[in-house]
Amino acid sequence: MAGLSIGEFARASGLTPKALRLYDELGLLRPARVASWSGYRSYDRDQLDRARLVASLRGLGMPLARIRVVADLPPAAAATEVASYWRQVEADTAARRQLATHLVRRLTRKDNGMPTEARGWLLDSATHVDGGPVRPNNQDVVFAGRRLQVVADGFGAPGSDRTASAAAVEALRVLDRAEGHGDVAVVLGDAVSNAAEAVREFGSSAPELAEAGTTVTAMLWSGSRFALAHIGDSRAYLLRDGEFSQLTHDHTFVQSLVDEGRLTAEEAAAHPRRAALLRALTLPGTGDPDFHLREARPGDRYLLCTDGLHAVIPEPRLRGALLAAGTPTQTVNRLGELVRQAGAPDNTACAVTDVLGPP
Repeated sequence: MAGLSIGEFARASGLTPKALRLYDELGLLRPARVASWSGYRSYDRDQLDRARLVASLRGLGMPLARIRVVADLPPAAAATEVASYWRQVEADTAARRQLATHLVRRLTRKDNGMPTEARGWLLDSATHVDGGPVRPNNQDVVFAGRRLQVVADGFGAPGSDRTASAAAVEALRVLDRAEGHGDVAVVLGDAVSNAAEAVREFGSSAPELAEAGTTVTAMLWSGSRFALAHIGDSRAYLLRDGEFSQLTHDHTFVQSLVDEGRLTAEEAAAHPRRAALLRALTLPGTGDPDFHLREARPGDRYLLCTDGLHAVIPEPRLRGALLAAGTPTQTVNRLGELVRQAGAPDNTACAVTDVLGPP
């Protein structure tokens, strides 16, 4: 079979010689032959299909690490992975569109001399955290203050008195002490970036912590508006006028299978890999958080929780517990009781916040 020089192969595949040299170094697309005396690379024509696939995936903006996985799959499986990746891109784009729309409105109001910051609304929050009896240590962390509510579910630090989740929440807690100046979505985004850096520093502080990481679901308030940041499989729920809805989307392997129609929600709940995360705050980093902006109403009730709650208590029972008359403190205590009645197979952390309205 006639070989192609690197220039000929670049023109035929749509890749540049520079990209081909990089992909060779990464083991993504190695040349068929490399001359020992000159380092001259040549390729076989039957490598063009893989090269064109790589070029197309790069055109989608897919990271090289994920391209390496997709390029090694059979065609049907590769197609499934591309579809899954594009759904993630669309979800991220939708979240950024919300932020862009908000920023346009905010800047327009500012240019017109209109006030951009609302007075803080009154919130009533309570938290609950409990270690499951089968877990050696509890890496679930929760915080609820006057402006910020956050839950984080850490992993990868067994037997340690330090956790990635605690590092992330500590980095975020400064928002509750800060004055409410600046765009709430931008402020929360910057703080989550700081939390990610805190997790990276934690993971690099000792060899045994290199696999440590955490989920994060956080709400930051400004008047009637709040920004919601989310990565992992902790969740945010809303109870409004009796309707119970999930505000976040799990970044898990089984949720990707549900999104693709390969599993039902019921099958996903019993899947052996239901806890496998696709995105989290970790040392190497595994994707970006989702960000949303939402408007609250007086009477809203919000629940933030780790999977030790939502994976154990079915949504109808969660709704019933939130719907029952009672303060946030009574509600989180009831949620903890439901988990214990179910055997408490995992650690649990949750926060319930009632929106009382303007002061």
